[in-house]
Amino acid sequence: MSTLYAIDDAERDFLNASFPRGPTHRPDTVADLDVRECIVEDLALKILYAAGSLSVLALADKLKLSYGATNEIFSRLRADLCCQVTGLTGNVPQIAITALGRSRAAELLAQCHYVGPAPVSLESYVEQVRAQSVNNKIVHAAEIKRAFAHLVVDDETLRQLGTAINSGTSLFLYGPPGVGKTTMAEVMAQVLAEDDVWIPYAVEVDGQIITIHDPSIHKSAGAPELNDYDQRWVLCHRPTVLVGGELTAEMLDLQFNPVSNFYVGPVQLKANNGLLIIDDFGRQRVRPAELLNRWIVPLDRKIDYLSMSGGKKIEVPFEMLVVFASNFDPAELVDQSFIRRIKTKIKIGAASDAQFCEIFRRVAAEHRVPFNPGIPNDLINFIRFELNQELRSCYPRDIVDQVCWAARYDDKQPYIDRPALQQAIDAYFLPGPDASANPAA
Repeated sequence: MSTLYAIDDAERDFLNASFPRGPTHRPDTVADLDVRECIVEDLALKILYAAGSLSVLALADKLKLSYGATNEIFSRLRADLCCQVTGLTGNVPQIAITALGRSRAAELLAQCHYVGPAPVSLESYVEQVRAQSVNNKIVHAAEIKRAFAHLVVDDETLRQLGTAINSGTSLFLYGPPGVGKTTMAEVMAQVLAEDDVWIPYAVEVDGQIITIHDPSIHKSAGAPELNDYDQRWVLCHRPTVLVGGELTAEMLDLQFNPVSNFYVGPVQLKANNGLLIIDDFGRQRVRPAELLNRWIVPLDRKIDYLSMSGGKKIEVPFEMLVVFASNFDPAELVDQSFIRRIKTKIKIGAASDAQFCEIFRRVAAEHRVPFNPGIPNDLINFIRFELNQELRSCYPRDIVDQVCWAARYDDKQPYIDRPALQQAIDAYFLPGPDASANPAA
């Protein structure tokens, strides 16, 4: 994690005393754990049932607990006749489940199929998420310009995007299709991902397991520079979750699997301490008003309420930057009370002639495609006067792609002259001045 300024010893002592230690200290005994002993004992027995035989060291690795805590668990299971020692590897016992242990494990698996790292308590999770809030991320103009250097974006828009990141709350990116809204949101995610945060494998609530860590979302930041950290947590880059038209109301609550009998965290829980992008907002299977009604409290107070089976509700942090990217005007989707709760609104408009030409030049250079000097202006004239459309940032990329594909078919090096441009235009655009008939509309 980048350091913004140096602190002296007195300041460091104050910070260490003021903020939670988080997972930087590994529990040495079962009593040091923040979950009940029976939770980890039952989990250890299920792991033994699945493995058949393990060393205490291997069991500790699967539970992500210290050797001392795991040895305590083993001793208790052995005293209950649920496992036995089958040998030694050095001084480390090799253990196997007994018939009594198998019977007990089968009962436990019928109640919950979760077999993975030991969970952390909900209280520990809430404390850690608050401590590493996205509000702690501070960016400056130089960082934003560096992150967006590969895109053609004006300084005022960059300023607005940087301000939105510093807000750590919510952002509405709107404008016509093909102007780069989603791409900008993804670059914002890369800026946030420069920081590292701790993500737990799972959280325990009243004996129920909620899985949080998702390898497809939570990208490891490598091994922490610590020897005794709590391995029930994974050091990851700040996460990014992107959802589009597939989003439903059900996806915003805990997902209970009636076969495995444990919960999977919803999209906003996995996005905690990072970025949640609602792409193509207004086209989801859940209506915009319904979605924002669901999040009226989270957007305002940074807390969310999730429902468990049986009607129990739990309070969890809603600590993320939420980006709504839409082709629609916000006023057309939701009423003013919701618009007020989305703290920043940025309209991304059409490219200027100079921006369009620069985008074309960069795309062609990236693809190593030479072109006649007048080609970008020819494309601009066609879009503006033949199609009666505004200049969209996606057009240079899509036209250059068409030229490359055609050259591959003809088994020759791509080159953009007027015949090649016309061929690409014919393949990409639909005829007629009506913008709604265009593939990018």
